[in-house]
Amino acid sequence: MTPLTESEIRAAFVNCTKGEAKRMHVPRDLDARPWADLDYLGWRDPQAPDRAYLVATVDGRPTGLALRRPSPEPRQRRRNMCSVCLTNPAGGVSLMVARKAGKAGQQGNSVGVYLCDDLACSLYLRGRKDAGPGARLPESLTLEQKIDRTLAHLTAFITRVTT
Repeated sequence: MTPLTESEIRAAFVNCTKGEAKRMHVPRDLDARPWADLDYLGWRDPQAPDRAYLVATVDGRPTGLALRRPSPEPRQRRRNMCSVCLTNPAGGVSLMVARKAGKAGQQGNSVGVYLCDDLACSLYLRGRKDAGPGARLPESLTLEQKIDRTLAHLTAFITRVTT
């Protein structure tokens, strides 16, 4: 992923108001992020544990989504798998809900997806972060094919939010 500035990140959001984008917590360590290993930039709001954000490149431009984790999330007997990277990290997977963009979002419509709780899909996929034992199923796909699949799942989710 191409490195982004704070202003580019704030301008990328499609499912929140400009005021909400201006007030959101953006990570201060953007220079230290492993941009070359990221398929999208994702982070949790340290002051609001139910909020998360992601910015991905769609059609050549950054597109950001504000997400919420419904709370309280009931404990489940089985572990879920991330719908984007197909990982079952030890840190958990959470249902993340994005308000739809435009009029549909203003009417209260939303779309949900199961995501790695720490939004580190890219790092798990590349083995840069340990997801724990048994977190990934053995596959015969190459890393490039796994990245393409992850990007396809992410783009499909973003498309569901923006249409």
